[in-house]
Amino acid sequence: MKKIEKNILIDCIETLSDCPVNYCKKIIGGKWKPIVIFLIFNDINRFGIMQRSIEGISKQMLTKQLRELEADGVITRKIYAEIPPRVEYFLTEKGKTLCPIIESMRIWGEDNMILK
Repeated sequence: MKKIEKNILIDCIETLSDCPVNYCKKIIGGKWKPIVIFLIFNDINRFGIMQRSIEGISKQMLTKQLRELEADGVITRKIYAEIPPRVEYFLTEKGKTLCPIIESMRIWGEDNMILK
């Protein structure tokens, strides 16, 4: 991993709004967003299937997370003109650039979690 220059690090710490790590955390941080991105990346992209796949998430919370990811340009929503209407979510080009981060999180988790 590449270390950043000391003066850039100090600026980053002093002004969190300009910190790239803080920006990344804003986009994918929290309890649910990495899981949502991971599911969509793995073609689990319909609301009902996502909700059943994420233990403990409410319908309202999943809706909120999907809206935030869409507003940040990470995912896009496609509505199919069917009865009943079908909605699917897809990663945007920006969202696809997060896949190596999410994959690294998965690998780290596999390597470090203690199975019960």
